[in-house]
Amino acid sequence: MKKHIHIIKDVLPGSIAEECGMEPGDAILKINGEEIQDILDYRYMVQEEELLITVLSKQGEEVEVEIEKDFDEDLGIEFENAFMDEYRSCHNKCIFCFIDQMPPGMRETLYFKDDDARLSFLQGNYVTLTNMSDKDIDRIIRYHLEPINISFQTMNPELRCKMLNNRFAGEALKKADRLFEAGIAMNGQIVLCKNVNDKKELDFSIEQLTKYIPLLESVSVVPVGLSKYREGLYPLEPFTKEDAKQVLAQIHGWQAHCMAAYGTHFIHASDEWYLLAEEEIPSEENYDGYLQLENGVGMLRLFENEFEEAFSYIKNEVKRNPVKRKVTVATGKSAYDMLWRISQQIMAEFPQIEIHCCAIRNDFFGEQITVSGLITGQDLIAQLQGKDLGDVLLLPENMLKCNEDVFLDDITVSSVENALQVKTDIVKSSGQAFLFKVLDFDA
Repeated sequence: MKKHIHIIKDVLPGSIAEECGMEPGDAILKINGEEIQDILDYRYMVQEEELLITVLSKQGEEVEVEIEKDFDEDLGIEFENAFMDEYRSCHNKCIFCFIDQMPPGMRETLYFKDDDARLSFLQGNYVTLTNMSDKDIDRIIRYHLEPINISFQTMNPELRCKMLNNRFAGEALKKADRLFEAGIAMNGQIVLCKNVNDKKELDFSIEQLTKYIPLLESVSVVPVGLSKYREGLYPLEPFTKEDAKQVLAQIHGWQAHCMAAYGTHFIHASDEWYLLAEEEIPSEENYDGYLQLENGVGMLRLFENEFEEAFSYIKNEVKRNPVKRKVTVATGKSAYDMLWRISQQIMAEFPQIEIHCCAIRNDFFGEQITVSGLITGQDLIAQLQGKDLGDVLLLPENMLKCNEDVFLDDITVSSVENALQVKTDIVKSSGQAFLFKVLDFDA
C-alpha cells in the first residue's frame, strides 16, 4: 500500500459508499481536500455532514464524490489495511520489557514492540510518549482524542531515561503537560521494578502524578514480569511477599490521601500484589469504576461480584433442571484460589456437579509467570495428559490469540483436545460466563 492511498477492501450493502458507487479496489485519497494519514484522520474527517471525497477508481481514474449525510454517520467502508498506516515500533530498550524475555522460535508478531499512540485510542495500549512528535500531540488536541494511556514508570526524568534506555525519555514527560493543559483525559501505569523505581521513587512519582488530577483519571502499579529468558538483560529481582505488603501499604496510604483531597482513589495496585502479599482483594468501591481492568486492576473482584450476582438468580432454575457433569477448569496459579473457592460454592449448591481446578505451572516462561494469559498449549498438554478431565475442559479466553483458537506457542485448541481426548470450551472473562459454562446453563 502506497502512503496516503487507502484501498477499499469491502463496501457494506446499503451503505452510503455503495450508493455513491464506490467499489472494492477503489482507493480514498483525500477528504475535503486533506490527505488521510491513518484511521484516526479518517474517523475524524468522515464525521462531517458534507464531504468531498477524492477517489482513485480501480481503473485508475481520479474522481470526486460529494456526500451529504447525518453527522457521525458511517460511510460503510472497510479498508485493506484496517489501521490505514504502518504501526510505529518502540524506540526504547526498557530494562523490564517482556518481549526481550521471549524465547526464540515463536511467531514473528510476538516480537514486535509497538509504541504507537494511535493504538492507545483504538485498542487501549499504553505508550511511553517517546515516539510522539509535536505534530502528533497537536493532532490529539485538535481531534480531542481521549483517553490516552501512558506508561509513566517514573516521574524522575533521569531515572526514566535509565529505565527506558532512551535519553529523550525524561523530556517526553513534558508531553503529558501539554495534554493536561488541553483538557485531554489520561490513564497511567507504573511497571514497578524492585530497587529501581519503588519505595521513595514511587512516592515521588505518585506525588507528581496527582498534579494531573482529575484529567489523569487513574494510575495502576503493576509488578514487573520476569521470565526465565533474561540472560544478558538488566539484573532485576522478583518481589517477595514482604515487598508486596510494603507496596500495598504505600498505595493504600496514597489512596486515603487522594480520597480526602480529590474524591478518588486514583492510584491502584494490580491484583498480583494482593495475591503475592496474601491479602484480601478490596471491595468494588475501591476501584473507581474499574478503569484499569486490562492492567489486571480489580479483575478478580469484578469476577467474583459477577459470579455472585449470577449465582443468586439462576440457582433455583438450575435445581429445577439439574445437569450431572464433571468439569475440569485450567487456569494460572494467580487465579487458582479464587476459582477453587467459587467452584466449592457451586458444588455445595449442586451436588451433581463435580469440578476439578488445575493450576498450570508455567514451564514455558518460568514459574514466576503465574497469569493465565501466558499459559501455552504445550504446558496444558504436558500437565493434564493422562488425567480424568471429565466431560469438558474449560479454558479462559485470554489464553488464546485474539479472535483465534491458537495459544502463544501456536498450538491450536483442537490439538489440545486431541492430545487430551476431551471436549474443550473457551470461557469469556466474566464470573457469569464461568458459572454458566460450568453448569451448562443457556441464559
